[in-house]
Amino acid sequence: METLGKYFLFLGKLFINRETFATYFRLTMEEAIQIGINSIFLVSLVSFFMGAVTTIQTAYNLISPLIPDYVISLVVRDMTILELAPTIIGVIYAGKVGSSMASGLGTMRISEQIDALEVMGINSASYLVLPKILGSLLTYPMLVILSGLLNILGGYLAGTLTGVITPFEYIYGIRYEFNDYTVTFALIKAFVFAFLVSSISSFKGYYTTGGSLEVGKASTAAVTQSVIAILLADYLLAQLLL
Repeated sequence: METLGKYFLFLGKLFINRETFATYFRLTMEEAIQIGINSIFLVSLVSFFMGAVTTIQTAYNLISPLIPDYVISLVVRDMTILELAPTIIGVIYAGKVGSSMASGLGTMRISEQIDALEVMGINSASYLVLPKILGSLLTYPMLVILSGLLNILGGYLAGTLTGVITPFEYIYGIRYEFNDYTVTFALIKAFVFAFLVSSISSFKGYYTTGGSLEVGKASTAAVTQSVIAILLADYLLAQLLL
């Protein structure tokens, strides 16, 4: 409970003694490039093969002649939008971006760069952490949209090239009884996960104490706690919004 209270106090500290809008805009754009652009390749690669594997495995299990083939792409569509794109990519995002945030802030803490900002009268938490959270909120939903597209594209290519489903049936299944609220739900999850990963990772890095060994421990703790928070939030959002 002490750590949880410290976390909420840390979040409140982000909004006092703020810098100018131009400063935050510049820092947020830099973080967005660092977080988003540098994650595109990994997200794209994982998403494409995740969609391909999901299609092949779904086709392997749906062997009944009573089940039409278009159900394969229907299952891929719903799995992609509801879980694979926002949640599985969120776990990968926590491992790549969360660890980077925690280790970066941890290094600044043990090298006394954060203390130097405080001496100059700058709110270091707001100056360093708020742009990371804003950049994450800006870019992660875009990564989720990209992931969903590549999941479905990977499934299409894997399914049609291996002959387990025809192109017509795959497209028909993608469109069959489509509920556009699932996309809204996925984007809500994306914003929540982006906030959790960036804020928890920054919190762990910001309050690092000790030396380089503790920076590694803080980075590991940031990833672990971010993943746990993602899974808990995933369950709660499913209960509340579906």
